[in-house]
Amino acid sequence: MPTFPVIQHDDASADRPPFERIAIVGLGLMGGSLALAIRRRWRGGLIIGVDRKDALEAGMRMHAVDVGADDLGMAAEADLIVLAAPVRQNIAVLKRLPEFVAGRVLVTDIGSTKREILREARTLPDRLTFVGGHPLAGAAATGISWAVPHLFDTRPWLLATPAPEEALSRLEALVRGVGSIPVRMDADRHDTLLAFLSHLPQLTASALMHVVGERAGAEGLTLAGRGLRDTTRLALSSPEIWRDITATNAADIEEALDLLIAALEQLRADLRSGDDLLRIFESAARWKRLLEGSAGEPGI
Repeated sequence: MPTFPVIQHDDASADRPPFERIAIVGLGLMGGSLALAIRRRWRGGLIIGVDRKDALEAGMRMHAVDVGADDLGMAAEADLIVLAAPVRQNIAVLKRLPEFVAGRVLVTDIGSTKREILREARTLPDRLTFVGGHPLAGAAATGISWAVPHLFDTRPWLLATPAPEEALSRLEALVRGVGSIPVRMDADRHDTLLAFLSHLPQLTASALMHVVGERAGAEGLTLAGRGLRDTTRLALSSPEIWRDITATNAADIEEALDLLIAALEQLRADLRSGDDLLRIFESAARWKRLLEGSAGEPGI
């Protein structure tokens, strides 16, 4: 059985979560893992789930949530509402929140793009304070059955700025409590950077697996080695989730794809002489050594 890092906490605050009532809208891999991580860290507090009946039942069996329902009314009394569905679903829920939440509440999300949801958040009434969030953690698998309490351990958790200082500080306390490292980042910078760090690798892996599979076929794939398997790990990711991500960060992803296509065209034009190939391979090796020396397990 694999072992995971143990997050040490100070006993004096073990029963005092930064939010007493947390509603998580969307109990998939990420939302379910967040619920489990909160439960691991704090013995007190109430975790409210909002999702379909089957996800709620699974969450209760796993002791991830205390109560739940399939309508947003359940989130009305929460101190913190976390939007943990795919990106465009989060935006749709954000639009509807004022109908269900009459009091003051802090709202955040854990989606992979920030510009579009922050644009929508500007239309919220003053009683609803929104801070965009994005934990750089995940897996190719989806659904609450894959949720684990250690998913966020030692991983960066980006919090979009500008945002009110008090709200940021309270969220940072939650983020540290579940084992993550809070990082404040401008929303525009976030979407541009993630287009290269996450969105481009996903599209590249999926396109590569598509091309290889279509050309090699089932019989040919039996000869594949570790290189293809390692390079295409992300090809199992949910297309529904990624359709939302690409739709809400299209301009930055287009730029990233243009640069990758240009590099591939250089390699194609240089196959016989190998001058550009040497330069690109040497650059890739240099950056890869830096990557391996500066990070642990990569996020999604």
